[in-house]
Amino acid sequence: MNPEKYNRSVSLLCPTCGCSDFSYEEGTDETIQIMTCASCEREFSKDELIQENSENIEEHHSEMKEDVVKDVADELRKSLKKAFSGSKNIRFK
Repeated sequence: MNPEKYNRSVSLLCPTCGCSDFSYEEGTDETIQIMTCASCEREFSKDELIQENSENIEEHHSEMKEDVVKDVADELRKSLKKAFSGSKNIRFK
């Protein structure tokens, strides 16, 4: 299995206007970043923006989880089929 296949990037969107372009100012702490929407100029903290996009993030997570489960099942099936390929009593569908 290739783990590079599962690298995904999720675009965060402004909940007000749907724009995905943000400018940001770093504070003294990494967790305190003020993100400003390039279109409507609404300001968020990094955590607020992630929370506003939680539904989109969860959807991408679910899709990736389904892909991983499917690929692991296929890999296991291939491995078992190869291991028992010489046996007359065991068959795979």
